[in-house]
Amino acid sequence: MKLDNRTCLITGSSRGIGRGIAEQLADEGANVAINYRASAGAADEVVDTINAAGGSAMATQADVTDEAEVAAMHEEITDAFGPVEILINNAGINVDTLFSEMTRAEWDRVIEVDLTGAFVCTKEFFDDIAAAEEGRLINISSIVGKQGNLGQANYAAAKSGMFGFTRTLALELADSGSTANCVAPGFTETEMVEGIPQRVRERIQSEIPLGRFATIEEIACTVAFVASPKASYITGEVLDVNGGMDL
Repeated sequence: MKLDNRTCLITGSSRGIGRGIAEQLADEGANVAINYRASAGAADEVVDTINAAGGSAMATQADVTDEAEVAAMHEEITDAFGPVEILINNAGINVDTLFSEMTRAEWDRVIEVDLTGAFVCTKEFFDDIAAAEEGRLINISSIVGKQGNLGQANYAAAKSGMFGFTRTLALELADSGSTANCVAPGFTETEMVEGIPQRVRERIQSEIPLGRFATIEEIACTVAFVASPKASYITGEVLDVNGGMDL
């Protein structure tokens, strides 16, 4: 059990990649906090699944952009599991439209959740991570942050911002022996991708050397490795999990 009894918080983990990460870390022995903003029922389902499998999980509500709510979440997790040693900034949204049609509100909302939310949560838990023995900060970005994508100027900017944010914090955490890394998934079989029209799916898959989308488990296993002691000499890196789309 590589993460036995370590306290982990995964933001936005009531579904999709976040849920997969939470379940994988619980399988590795971690005590996991399932963060959600509004989907209490879905978060409780994740907790029930983990606990039924012999793991240890709790649900905790907070809007990642709200400093007071994040501070209250911090207190709740600490009371239940102790200081957070591993923070995974996964919460994110997308509001897609061509840039010529994009409003300031659509730009601000995605930047606020996807990038500023990571700042708010990291600011709140930074001291815990630095004080931990081999603490871990892991930011979930996207291939869109590297390549851009039609209709996603706001999302691409936020996910690209994760790269510089991660590398700077890697430098600032280094003295403590803790690390900061970024995992950048490619197109992954989630609810969002399932909604892509078939002809568009086929076009995207034709551009992926491995010829398919990632599974949630493949992303989660990468995160679990970066969170583990086996990744103790990796910091400031962007780990691409995209089937070769950058080749």
